[in-house]
Amino acid sequence: MTQGLYQHVRSTWKRPKDALPHMYRQTRMAQWRREPVNCRIERPTRLDAARRMGYKAKQGVVLIRTRVRRGGLRKGKIHMKRKPSKAGISKITMAKNTQRIAEERVARHFPNLEVLNSYWVGQDGKHKFFEVILIDTHHPAIVNDKQLGVFSRANGKTAHRGRAYRGKTSAGKRGRGLHKKGKGAEKLRPSLKANLNRGK
Repeated sequence: MTQGLYQHVRSTWKRPKDALPHMYRQTRMAQWRREPVNCRIERPTRLDAARRMGYKAKQGVVLIRTRVRRGGLRKGKIHMKRKPSKAGISKITMAKNTQRIAEERVARHFPNLEVLNSYWVGQDGKHKFFEVILIDTHHPAIVNDKQLGVFSRANGKTAHRGRAYRGKTSAGKRGRGLHKKGKGAEKLRPSLKANLNRGK
């Protein structure tokens, strides 16, 4: 069966190490490292992922490539009375994943825009790179859009205000465990806090 364009792009990005040459990926990472942390780009690196996450090539939609440090949580040493086992500096994983941190940082950097979604585009030894889709909720093209108009505050919709901070994006819902349904997911809804954090 013949594959369409989006299937080809998706299969390439499923295993980028096998599909893309090593030098090509290496030079790309080196170039991205030299760019500012939040760099505006004209078109998505992964068209299939961007479209899946709600991207449209129209006015009012902005793409930002950002980078976040890799690894566990960085904690300072506590110089107070502690058992060595309770000092807890290394080997601590944050409850919030790196993608959500990236979304929140971009949302803070662009306060007049709203984060729609984001997707992974690469990583090296030190950083993870994500492309974040932002929308201008007051732009007429967004207000009148059939799908994106839902997020517009100009239409009187305030449910999606501060999406990135409240775990309303796709990465946020995954972090909150809301991609699971049915058996085993009884303590995830309406929220983890409502179930005294017994869900995860």
